[in-house]
Amino acid sequence: MSDKVLIVDDDPAVCKLLEKVMHSNDLETSVADSGLTALNQLKNHTYDMILMDVMLGDMEGFEVIKRLRSQGIQTPVMIVSGRNEDYDSLYGLSVGADDYITKPFRPLVLGAKVKALIRRNKNQVLYSSNVLECGSFTYNTSTMRFYKNGEEVVLSSKESSLMLLFLKHPGQVFTKDMIYDHVWGNSVAVDDNAIMVYINRLRGKIEENRQKPVHIVTVRGLGYRFIP
Repeated sequence: MSDKVLIVDDDPAVCKLLEKVMHSNDLETSVADSGLTALNQLKNHTYDMILMDVMLGDMEGFEVIKRLRSQGIQTPVMIVSGRNEDYDSLYGLSVGADDYITKPFRPLVLGAKVKALIRRNKNQVLYSSNVLECGSFTYNTSTMRFYKNGEEVVLSSKESSLMLLFLKHPGQVFTKDMIYDHVWGNSVAVDDNAIMVYINRLRGKIEENRQKPVHIVTVRGLGYRFIP
């Protein structure tokens, strides 16, 4: 799968140009024409890179960066701005941006910088000391982000806890009671159907075919086993 870039700019012509540059570098794109739209998209989708304009209709790009960093979203951000004052680049970096390029930009330079930043970020994630690796799966316990074959898979809180349990104990059989104790604890009553629902949701996200799972397999009469 191609890496995904979110373009945040309220100028349609600039967005079209940025999309053309990203597509020429085999990158997928989505566009947000305001800061609020970008923040809403980032709540429901994950990206490998964000290209952020400074002057947006509803708020400055700096404010968008501050908000997403305060929410724990660590997606790399490159500011693409027509303002070339040193203050803007320094301030952008201070609030959480990873790089800064001014308009007009050279398409070849922008494409190379974006790909380099994506690659560097993925390497940091994969080789962090807080990373748990198991087969084709990787879980960063610091950022609580989960990857399959280097591609991020977005998990809910309970799915995340369940996946972490499996990754820490590959090959072990977990009964429903054991899963209940580890994931829900004793404060909430959960029936067997609820556990099956979460197992099926997780299968839907990590299996090629949830009807024929090869990673989260059912051990008839006992429970479930995770096979990397």
